[in-house]
Amino acid sequence: MWLPLTVGVDGSVPSLLALDWAVREAARLALPLRIVYAQDEDTHFPGGDFDVTNPFGRGPGQHVVDAAEERAHLHAQDVKVTAEVVPEDPVTALLDAACNASALVTGARGRGELKDLLLGSVSLAVAARAQCPVVVVRDHGAPAADRYAQVMLGVPDATSSSAAVRFAFEIAAARGCALHAVTAWHRPAPASISRMVDLPRHDDQDGHRARASLEEALTRSAEEFPSVDVHRMVVEGSARDVLLKHSETTDLLVVGAKRRLNRVGLHLGRVNHALLHYAACPVAVVPQSH
Repeated sequence: MWLPLTVGVDGSVPSLLALDWAVREAARLALPLRIVYAQDEDTHFPGGDFDVTNPFGRGPGQHVVDAAEERAHLHAQDVKVTAEVVPEDPVTALLDAACNASALVTGARGRGELKDLLLGSVSLAVAARAQCPVVVVRDHGAPAADRYAQVMLGVPDATSSSAAVRFAFEIAAARGCALHAVTAWHRPAPASISRMVDLPRHDDQDGHRARASLEEALTRSAEEFPSVDVHRMVVEGSARDVLLKHSETTDLLVVGAKRRLNRVGLHLGRVNHALLHYAACPVAVVPQSH
């Protein structure tokens, strides 16, 4: 049995956008959808507090999941939907759910004056620690989803991206859309002796190496998903700037994250942090096992 696509909801607009995204994706991938609402003793609601002595009663949280389940059925009647209230804090509930999910979807909910830019602490913690791919859906007042009919994949090198590459191919195949695989490279600064004697620089070698690494990273999944139209992009410049720019014209941006050695969680790195905070489209962070 396929693991469900899981989405966290809390009744907010960002979580409803995440729910809508998850329903569409579950329908494409022919996966069941699991809706999770985390409700612990610190959760407060307008008009009153939740009764922690009866966490499974029909309190405000149950109304949230009931409404979410109804919304999901309106978007895709053929998707099998389950919904539940989990008596835990949001991070714990979502991380537990991620252990038995094909992917976890969450909305971005920042706070304060920069709330429209910065990612909420729950989404960031889940993206950094979940055992499955995490998709963070942002609200930028953008047009309807799937406007550009393409998925973008950031590939730093051939050895640290295999899980992300396969995830991106799978999503592109299910959507029947193009996949744009991007790798960025920098010109190394000339060595002191080269500057002194004005030796010629072989800049093309770095570009060639980047192209070869990208091709190596894509080969296996390209053979597994031959229907996917793959566009390879090797760009000189900052990976952060390149991916943020292209996020404005893509429907989903997929990146990998390495697991930390002898530590819990993933090493998101500066590029992934920037993408999660500022990308103009949903971002999928895929854990890399090796």
